[in-house]
Amino acid sequence: MCEKYNFSRTHDEQSSLHVDEEPGDRASDCGGIMEPVAVWVRKGGEWAIIHRCKRCGKLSSNRVAADDNPMKLMSIAMKPLCAPPFPLDYLEEMTALMGGDGRMR
Repeated sequence: MCEKYNFSRTHDEQSSLHVDEEPGDRASDCGGIMEPVAVWVRKGGEWAIIHRCKRCGKLSSNRVAADDNPMKLMSIAMKPLCAPPFPLDYLEEMTALMGGDGRMR
């Protein structure tokens, strides 16, 4: 899905280039940098990393390699929880609106 730069050791730490439209075809002329943005669990429990092209936004999935840094993978996985798409101050208000008592303490 992307061509790896030589300066990085693992999928989760490396930047790569958007060179494929379909895996292995090298048909894309975008050339944008692919950055790791999320992880997901495939059927059978295998983890994969979602990369997004910084130029065109295309998403691709690459399976986790044996030498990928587990702490970096966890960091990628936790990113949506650490930076939700809403202000954390509104959690109590949203909980109350959904029928809860709204208390977080």
